[in-house]
Amino acid sequence: MQDFRITAAAPVDPILLAEAFDEHVADVVARLNAQDAETAASVVAHLPLERAAEVFDRPELARAGELILRLPEGLGARLLKAMSADRAADTLRELDPEDRTALLSGVDFETAQSLKLLLAYPEGTAGSLMTTEVVSVPATATVAETLRHIRQVEHSRETVYAILVVDPQTRALVRVATLRQLIIADPEATILEAAPARAPITAPADADRDEVARLISIHDLLALPILNARGQVLGIVTVDDVIDSIVAASTEDVQKFGGVEGVSEPYLQITFPTMIRKRAGWLSALFIGEMLTASAMQHFEDELARAVVLTLFIPLIMSSGGNSGSQATSLLIRALALGQVRLGDWWKVALREIPTGLALGAILGVVGVIRIGVWQSLGVYDYGPHWLLIALTVGAGLVGIVTFGSLAGSMLPFVLKRLGFDPASASAPFVATLVDVTGLVIYFSVALLILHGTLL
Repeated sequence: MQDFRITAAAPVDPILLAEAFDEHVADVVARLNAQDAETAASVVAHLPLERAAEVFDRPELARAGELILRLPEGLGARLLKAMSADRAADTLRELDPEDRTALLSGVDFETAQSLKLLLAYPEGTAGSLMTTEVVSVPATATVAETLRHIRQVEHSRETVYAILVVDPQTRALVRVATLRQLIIADPEATILEAAPARAPITAPADADRDEVARLISIHDLLALPILNARGQVLGIVTVDDVIDSIVAASTEDVQKFGGVEGVSEPYLQITFPTMIRKRAGWLSALFIGEMLTASAMQHFEDELARAVVLTLFIPLIMSSGGNSGSQATSLLIRALALGQVRLGDWWKVALREIPTGLALGAILGVVGVIRIGVWQSLGVYDYGPHWLLIALTVGAGLVGIVTFGSLAGSMLPFVLKRLGFDPASASAPFVATLVDVTGLVIYFSVALLILHGTLL
């Protein structure tokens, strides 16, 4: 349990505090992120509760968990209650269990139960993204009654643009009406008459983030209701929360694809130990993988000794295979994330990537053969009397390696997803390392076939 608490608000720069009062909340968050944690917490402690809640409701606020622990005694709990439920839950997720329990003990029972419900859902699911602060009315309400209710609860709801219409007895969701539909409807009409006469688009609490984003995108929703098994409303996921979540997930995926564990902090705020911890694991794993490349070269030691000229093209061969594999991997990771392909489509992908790899390999192979021929004819380098066979070896090797790289790179995300891992873990360096080892085997196997009886 980390003890950052301060018993009273520490002195703060009056200019910085004035800016925190007057500037747009997004600019205030950016300024606080540039300060050390103690200064940022002192500024927040001097703000009115409503303004402080606005600051903490911004997902861009860094170190939200640490900042709330640094606030004066009791202020953190009051801030949790004033914040939107989903952002309060996100802030609590950053804390140790003891700190989380201590903060929850300071809020009222209803707020604590609501936050515990959100914290119970795994990160990245609809349940973890949703807010329980929804506008709901019984199906018997009129449009005028609904608008009056919205005016009463507006200040405590994250959004009022989606009104959930529930059955008065079962509390099951019946319809979803938009604020626009209410405004143009007859005030004396029932809410069911104002709402579209179709089943609402919903999702279960265990739906993943990508499925939630897909539903909101294809149906142009402002909010997606999240239901339990009985069809009752647990909460809603708003479009802005999905955008924030997808941006954070995309950042993490880009980092993984570069061979780095996901880091949520801004680059300049990452501590040195964290930087080493996040990068050393992948780097060590890739280094061990590259040892297999050395082993493969040792296996073909005799061939290398008899045909040293083959070593000139090893970097060319290895990089081409790794590049083709990385291309295929990046395409498939994105396609899986967007739902464009499913696990069962792996064979369709393989049937596309094999001819694609053959064509790409043939293009590079022709370029490689031409390059060797031009260098030989111009006297730039003498590849010996068997230069044509060497050119053919390089060309055929590129066809095989690029084809294998494309196939391996496209299948790896499927394998990882099937095993329950994030497909983004199929990083470019990992794919390149995999193709490096097999690429050498393919290259020297082709060389043995073509150069047998001449150089080998």
